[in-house]
Amino acid sequence: MRRRRFLALAGSAVLGNPHRALAQQATKFRIGVLGNVPLSDPGSARLWGAFEQGLRDLGYVNGRNIILEHRSSEGHYERLPAQAAELVRLKVDVIVAPAAQNVLAAKQATQTIPIVMVSVGDPVGNKLVASLAHPGGNVTGNSFLASSIIGKQLELLKQLAPSATRLALLLNPDNPGHRLALENATAAARSLGMQLQTLEARGLQDIERAFGTMSRERASAVLVPWDGLFLIHLLRIVQLAANARLPAMYGHRGYVDAGGLATYSPSAVQSFRNAATYVDRILKGAKPGDLPVEQPSKFEFIINLRAAKSLGLVLPPSLVGRADEVIQ
Repeated sequence: MRRRRFLALAGSAVLGNPHRALAQQATKFRIGVLGNVPLSDPGSARLWGAFEQGLRDLGYVNGRNIILEHRSSEGHYERLPAQAAELVRLKVDVIVAPAAQNVLAAKQATQTIPIVMVSVGDPVGNKLVASLAHPGGNVTGNSFLASSIIGKQLELLKQLAPSATRLALLLNPDNPGHRLALENATAAARSLGMQLQTLEARGLQDIERAFGTMSRERASAVLVPWDGLFLIHLLRIVQLAANARLPAMYGHRGYVDAGGLATYSPSAVQSFRNAATYVDRILKGAKPGDLPVEQPSKFEFIINLRAAKSLGLVLPPSLVGRADEVIQ
């Protein structure tokens, strides 16, 4: 009787807390992470920390019932195919990738292992999924529509610096998402009456040359979209923009924390945390092609008032009031 009662209680505990039951399983799932910024970077550690926290909330603990296999291109996108192939050879159960070029490398390496994308701009336009509602194939995750983001970024930048008429756009030609960024920025700049100056960079020296060109050609503002290479060099980019006295809008809050003027972007922390939900559902048997792509529910408009003051910008109180966060 006591044994039957114990089994009954144990069964009810499992049914009452399936996440805890999963955490107690001996089977370890292997999750591949294909990133661009190494974990030694504080910003990268913060984002992947949010992903791990999301997993822990669902009962998955690294080293206990999951093994996380981190790989980073460190901004050298040509490394991605080999790193994706390495994760496939390790027979990971899921690959998590945070950028269009990373998802593309993973997708080219495997058509069977599920891929969870994180905060990828326009996955339909980049041909990563068939549609947001019905992704098909082995890719799903969370995304944002690059066209609406860039339009809003430029609209806010114009309000921050009303006299800006010549916009510099820093792009990485190795990032497939930046082709769409150029199209969207061209249309948005035209609607705002701004001339567009496009500059490309594949490394730090290119970035420094690009800012030199901006100064010589009298750019009056700059947009730096999300890119792994740019994030690695964000401190230098913020410094170069300050030296050139260029009001800058960035695609990631890390720049503003480092002294940059402003950012408007989906909450990256929330996107990385939410990616854990996709991993959970896939490990429990869901097919990625059947899981709709999630669009962000939270966007962050952050202003650094110290940077604005150093640039001589007088910001309307109404604009400051619209910010989700103001750094003094």
